[in-house]
Amino acid sequence: MNYNDIRHQLHQLAEPSGAEVNTQRFIIDSLAAFEPTHIHVFKNSKNLLAVYDFGPGGETTLIRGDFDAVRVPETLDLPYASHTPGVAHKCGHDGHATILLGLAEQLHLHPLAKGRVLLFFQAAEETGEGAAQLLETGILEKYKPGKVYALHNIPGEPLGCVICKEGSFTCSVVSCDIELHGRTAHAAEPLKAVSPYPTAKAITDRLLAMNCYDMSRDDFRLLTLVEFRVGEQAYGVAAGHGVLRFTLRAKDDDLLQRTKAELLQVVEQETSNTEGLGNNITWREYFAAAKNHKDAVESIRNAAERCGLEYVEKQTPFSWGEDFGLLTQHYDGALFGLGSGDSQPPLHHQLFDFPDELVPVGVMIFYQILSGV
Repeated sequence: MNYNDIRHQLHQLAEPSGAEVNTQRFIIDSLAAFEPTHIHVFKNSKNLLAVYDFGPGGETTLIRGDFDAVRVPETLDLPYASHTPGVAHKCGHDGHATILLGLAEQLHLHPLAKGRVLLFFQAAEETGEGAAQLLETGILEKYKPGKVYALHNIPGEPLGCVICKEGSFTCSVVSCDIELHGRTAHAAEPLKAVSPYPTAKAITDRLLAMNCYDMSRDDFRLLTLVEFRVGEQAYGVAAGHGVLRFTLRAKDDDLLQRTKAELLQVVEQETSNTEGLGNNITWREYFAAAKNHKDAVESIRNAAERCGLEYVEKQTPFSWGEDFGLLTQHYDGALFGLGSGDSQPPLHHQLFDFPDELVPVGVMIFYQILSGV
């Protein structure tokens, strides 16, 4: 299998979360040559689960690779540039999926002595939907994986270094829309309106005051204002509607849930101070913290050593969310980082492009993890 060709074809397909029709078909076609025991497709998602059964006596292990792209336009002059306007693989999921296909090839060419491997090709990671969709099918209750693993490339870190830690590896994250509903009036008579502005400002000030920016502390949390909007471009109308959008993140899921409860309390208190003003809160794109189990972290550390890769013990979690975290809330396992280069632009940056030379490294360490089970 030519890893570069596969990665470049996936890069060209670049489809956003939930719309990965051609990418899913490409992966199914590519898997055929590596003869999995079974490939599960699902009605509720574009997820795929390829099963390799090597016989009784061993553990069942799940390895995840995501394959959705992000809504960032392709600006690089690449011979394999994205064919989808406004959508490109600027998070490296084309590389992650190629690594999983490479692992399928290795399992076909060099079968394990025993056990079962589940290769989870995940759709809709960017929106925090894919892992929940897999759990909802109930299929993992049938296979009962003993461990679950995934990697994510990490720009700014030396190419091929392995980054991991026990406990929270990524934060729990959720987004919300806070809508404030008052009453409009003629712009010449603003006192007849019920303006959401004083309440919107008070809510924003109180929520931002809840931030703890020190990642080394257990109570680290960030409430980030994404949008503050009151009224609309209608010059004859005094504003009667407002929208606040926030992302919330915390080191672990318990603190995130407490922060959500505090936000609800703040919104209710401030809204009740203005007669005639109502609110509505919508929660979006939940990512559970990746909770790394010590035994899984040890397996990753040992595999990195056998592969001759530098192992970096991270001291604090990454502040971003990762949908694989939901699986680690249900099964023992770990998410680890694989350095994608000191000079690599950040994830989701228009200049990002997954380094081809990282694919065989990812294949090698996953196979070593499985060989050590």
